[in-house]
Amino acid sequence: MSTAPVSGLEAAIEPITNVSDFIWGGSWAGVEILPIPPMVVILLGAGIYFMIGLRGYPLRRLFPALAGLFKKSDNKGAGEISPFAALSTALSGQVGTGNLAGVATAITLGGPGAIFWMWVTALFGMALAFAEGSLAVRFRSQAADGTYRGGPMTYISIGLGPKWTWLAVLFCLGTLFSALVTGNGIQANSLGDSANELFGIPEWIGGAVAAVAVFAVIIGGIKSIGKVAETIVPWMAGAYLLMAMAALLINLPYLPETFGRIFDGAFNVQSASGGFLGAAIIMAIRAGVARGLFSNEAGQGSTPIAHAVAQTNDPAAQGRFAMMGTFIDTVVICTMTALVMLTVAGDFTFTDANGVTQAVEHAWQSDLQGFAMTSGAYAAAFPYLVFGIPVGTLVVSVALILFVFTTLLTWSYYGERAITYLYDRLPGSSLKGEKTLHIIWRILWCVVIFVGSFAPLQLVWRLGDISNAAMTLPNIIGLLALSGVVFALAKGNRSAGTDHGRETPKELLEEITGAPGH
Repeated sequence: MSTAPVSGLEAAIEPITNVSDFIWGGSWAGVEILPIPPMVVILLGAGIYFMIGLRGYPLRRLFPALAGLFKKSDNKGAGEISPFAALSTALSGQVGTGNLAGVATAITLGGPGAIFWMWVTALFGMALAFAEGSLAVRFRSQAADGTYRGGPMTYISIGLGPKWTWLAVLFCLGTLFSALVTGNGIQANSLGDSANELFGIPEWIGGAVAAVAVFAVIIGGIKSIGKVAETIVPWMAGAYLLMAMAALLINLPYLPETFGRIFDGAFNVQSASGGFLGAAIIMAIRAGVARGLFSNEAGQGSTPIAHAVAQTNDPAAQGRFAMMGTFIDTVVICTMTALVMLTVAGDFTFTDANGVTQAVEHAWQSDLQGFAMTSGAYAAAFPYLVFGIPVGTLVVSVALILFVFTTLLTWSYYGERAITYLYDRLPGSSLKGEKTLHIIWRILWCVVIFVGSFAPLQLVWRLGDISNAAMTLPNIIGLLALSGVVFALAKGNRSAGTDHGRETPKELLEEITGAPGH
């Protein structure tokens, strides 16, 4: 990835950078304006509201929901893919670079205490995820060919009525741009860099291979994506967790100290020593909350697009699957990444403000940042060389490539659903036109993968942050407006709410089918 300065372009996007920094960082032109960023306030506030309104439902139903992941049923409900495949598809979009590089960033900015606040955020994020998943099934729609579809655009327009169509359109525009920028371009660039470092091949070759592989899957639509996600994601996540647990077992004597640092840093008003930028309570909260929300996408409105096509007529059941996605992504995978970085001992160095370099024991205390910190910690845990590369670096790099690959699959579908909703608003739209649009979109998606794998995309991150906010704000407004429906769905009233422009689907009035996961 090119790092050459582009002064003219940087000057041109300075306003965009300031808007992005204010939304997600609470600062403007490098100066802190608000101690807690606006998007953190909105997302965490909405999560707390839903947790209270649901009377702790996500926590009370946590273990039954976990058990539901392993249940099977031969009685499939209406929909496109199994509830477990829908969860796997959503997880494939959630689990990505944020689980490897994002956790390192949280520790860099807020110290070990940020992990505690990441856990807190995940618990409230589960309430948002339940709301999204349950509404996605309650207000999903059927196309002329009988296929199901849904997401925030659908539960806004059907659940709130035609006067709110502008909000659904705004959400789709944000989704479309976010898909191309953060769901594709930035992911493809990360994949190209990883392929170059791991195999020594040019970025464009890695991008070309990825583009062909992605096209081979997405050409089959959501059923093909769901099948691949259901096959890859559990094994991918399981293998990564096993590797993390092995690293922790090797460094078991350091683990009590790690948890001590996490809990102490979460409530310690004093700055701590080491490589991170600051560890005051406010920094720990801001870093943990922001990174946690960014990783699990709770409230962003992306995952309900996948959950809407689950083969079930029980909105609350799919809501529980949706909240499990948030739990698995943050409480399980992000936590294991954090523990490895905080626990594994090795030969690391840190350079202080005076330019003095000193030896430190753990990766999080060193000069390493982002994915390099994660890779460094795993390399220290598994230093044995294979083709001149530490086993730890090799495995975690392969994990990153797989995480990015599955993210590219899922976000192609999210973007497709957004552009389809916008197309359907046009006069003369048809099912044949939709199918043509889908082919064009899938080809465009793979072209962007190829170009993004070697393009200099540092500055595009800012646009991606803004587009993510453009998705989140309309979705949160819709969720809050439909909060009464969410609370009723949690109590078992599957037809709660008003259907605008259609009759309440008969499937919601029939016996529950398709509730188990597989």
